[in-house]
Amino acid sequence: MDIANLRKNHSDHWARACAIRTLTLDAVAAANSGHSGMPMGMADVATVLFEKHLNFDAAAPDWPNRDRFILSAGHGSMLIYSLLYLTGYKDMTLEQIKNFRQWGAITAGHPEYGHAKGVETTTGPLGQGIANAVGFAMAEENLRARWGAKIIDHYTYVIAGDGCLMEGVSQEAIGLAGKQQLSRLIVLWDNNGITIDGKVSISDVTDQKARFKASGWDVFSCDGHDPEDINRAIIAAKASPNPALIDCATHIALGSSAQDTSKGHGALTDAQLIADTKAAYGWTSPAFEIPAAVKSAWEATGARGADTRKAWEARLASLSASKQAEFARQFAGDMPKKLPAVIRALKKQASDGAPKVATRKASEMVLELVNPVMQETVGGSADLTGSNNTKTADLGTFGPDNRKGRYVYFGIREQGMAAAMNGMALHGGVRPYGGTFMCFTDYARPAMRLSALMGVPVVYVMTHDSIGLGEDGPTHQPVEHLAMSRATPNTWVFRPADLVETAEAWELALASKSTPSVLALSRQNLPTVRHAHTAKNLTAQGGYVLADAVAKRQAILMATGSEVEIALKARDLLEASGIGTRVVSMPCMELFAAQPEAYRKRVLPGGPVRVAVEAGVRQPWDRFLLGERGREAKAGFIGMESFGASAPAERLYAEFGITAEATAAKVKALLGLA
Repeated sequence: MDIANLRKNHSDHWARACAIRTLTLDAVAAANSGHSGMPMGMADVATVLFEKHLNFDAAAPDWPNRDRFILSAGHGSMLIYSLLYLTGYKDMTLEQIKNFRQWGAITAGHPEYGHAKGVETTTGPLGQGIANAVGFAMAEENLRARWGAKIIDHYTYVIAGDGCLMEGVSQEAIGLAGKQQLSRLIVLWDNNGITIDGKVSISDVTDQKARFKASGWDVFSCDGHDPEDINRAIIAAKASPNPALIDCATHIALGSSAQDTSKGHGALTDAQLIADTKAAYGWTSPAFEIPAAVKSAWEATGARGADTRKAWEARLASLSASKQAEFARQFAGDMPKKLPAVIRALKKQASDGAPKVATRKASEMVLELVNPVMQETVGGSADLTGSNNTKTADLGTFGPDNRKGRYVYFGIREQGMAAAMNGMALHGGVRPYGGTFMCFTDYARPAMRLSALMGVPVVYVMTHDSIGLGEDGPTHQPVEHLAMSRATPNTWVFRPADLVETAEAWELALASKSTPSVLALSRQNLPTVRHAHTAKNLTAQGGYVLADAVAKRQAILMATGSEVEIALKARDLLEASGIGTRVVSMPCMELFAAQPEAYRKRVLPGGPVRVAVEAGVRQPWDRFLLGERGREAKAGFIGMESFGASAPAERLYAEFGITAEATAAKVKALLGLA
């Protein structure tokens, strides 16, 4: 690589790009950890993108019509931190750069959404950023159709590396993007040919350009260190009628002795190497010091979009007051004011009519009322629309010929769907939900975990939630999946027992601004268990007394979903034997655990034996079974200790001992009455 020629022919560009490179070297050295090579290799591409193409205003980082920049190769986080500091983002100070990877700093090892303005999504798990970007671009298309190009009209740019493209989720993402013809999505591929283990060629022979072309993308190439060639390729990609990949040929750890080696991927901290590299760059400033002229040029780039942003604000202000308010509401993530009344009316109708329906059908009944009122919802399914009951008549299908459509056929792409929904939610202005079978949370889990980590309120509609799905057998019967979902921090797992609890769960999920929700829904029909209507959302308490003891209280049965019916029948058996039994419905453990201690003790007082009933594994229940007493002998569990089997649901419940009779017998044994 002829660095001297680059310095000579593109001196201004070179100085700006080297500001990124040297800040990276200094920050990684100060932290004694990090990834130096990618920012050093992609600094030229990023400089051209930010200087000539990215539409943003550093003084207004939340401007809804800004272009989105996503660093999918999140290990190279100093690239984006350098850009944010150099362009003048208020919160990205030099002190934050100096504290890279340190406690309390916003400059985490990998970019984390919510820590720093300008970080659009959390990246680091490779492939997630490019998959999020598909959701960003889908949201932009939908909103442009709904609000008009004068209000929404922007691009989504991604920097992705070889690792991002090797991850399986990348194929789910690019296949979806190609099908949807997302012409405002541009991926800049850092094609440096290096991974941690060595050259890409030791593990992969994929022709990435052919793969993208086969998936419906237009493909361009450039010299990733020639600013004129980079600019040419971006201009061509922006004119493309399809999503575009730009193959940027780069050198990892450019200019250092680690250039083009796997060593260059990681932390370059050797003082002599850093000194030699800066000398090769012609950089003479001390550590963390950017020459005033270079910083000023970068700040001008950060302010370049101010006039465009102000003109956009004027266009928004020209809308009617009601439209402005609706736009603000949707981007704030607020529920429509009339939605709670709609939910309450449905609850009363359900309590009065006592329908016997599967909770997946109950979910559809809720959505039939929600979607016309909350017009920013965008639903979908991973090829299970008829089973998940996620499509309502008013939505229309989102696609190249109908950008106003609000239903997405994601195909058999569970992780791609979940990651795209993260992108939609992060973009703002839409509220995504998507469905698959509960057991396929396994496929979606990496993106579901990031929903929780980022605090984005995506709704996961997970149907066929137990052995109750029957004949499809143990491959499709979730046993451990409730426990895994509940073990994830900042996740609400709802397992409603009937239409009333399903409506309440949806109300909470759609009101959330910082917590994703998992709705675990039954395939089989369930009776209504909430017959007394209450305007209060009892599911918001997580657990509540559904039926109290008549005789002296000796037992408390806890259950969720399809097993609440079983608990109520067991209560009848026990009461007939003179054993006073309380039934607690626990539709959301996380919300119950968050209630004041006094409330939890009122619902689960000490003294009576406790038995939990759920067609899953016991693990999540122990904190409520043992409670503050910690006495195993006074608590029991009716549920699954193995995988399921293929048979009708009724036979499976009997064979696995999840019955009212078995529950009553467990209580009697705990009381010493067996």
